[in-house]
Amino acid sequence: MVALTFDAGNNDGGVASILATLRATGTPATFFLNGRWVQAHPADARQIAAGGFSIGNHSADLVHFPTLSDAEARQQILEGAQIIKSVTGRDTRPWFRSPFGDLDARTIKVVNSLGYGSVFWTTGTQGYLGTSGGQSVSSAVTRVLGSLQPGEIVILEVQANATDHSTLDADALPTIIREVQQRGYRFVSLDQFMRTG
Repeated sequence: MVALTFDAGNNDGGVASILATLRATGTPATFFLNGRWVQAHPADARQIAAGGFSIGNHSADLVHFPTLSDAEARQQILEGAQIIKSVTGRDTRPWFRSPFGDLDARTIKVVNSLGYGSVFWTTGTQGYLGTSGGQSVSSAVTRVLGSLQPGEIVILEVQANATDHSTLDADALPTIIREVQQRGYRFVSLDQFMRTG
């Protein structure tokens, strides 16, 4: 099993393409939505929720959790959850991914105290770096296939690169899905992953 996870925190440049690919291939995925992103892109957030995809909390703001007090971290998580629920109608528990994957033992305790598990990843495409950052569709695919193993959690981004406007993760997704399946793996959402893992 492999879980595809998408972080939504900056812009929505790749959302339409990603959702079209997931729908066309019947591929489950989990989306971690940032509260400010949801406020800026409510139609996209509702479309993700309507697609039946698992939704996780990606905080209210893109902040580094270890720099926050316990109260500030708690507020970021609760506010993110409230914004996401108000727009999508979905409860984000039990899935939380901190911005930048940045947590320490103290802030993990805060996350857990609110009924969330912190979800990291085992491999990333680095597609968010864009063509201006030396990346390509091919390099994104190679990164996923190069570390392929049972239980892999892949992190991708829904955004377009701010400099070159490339959407490498969205563009690489059809090939990633095809190549991973050809190697005998199946895709699951994090919800399915926990039920069958």
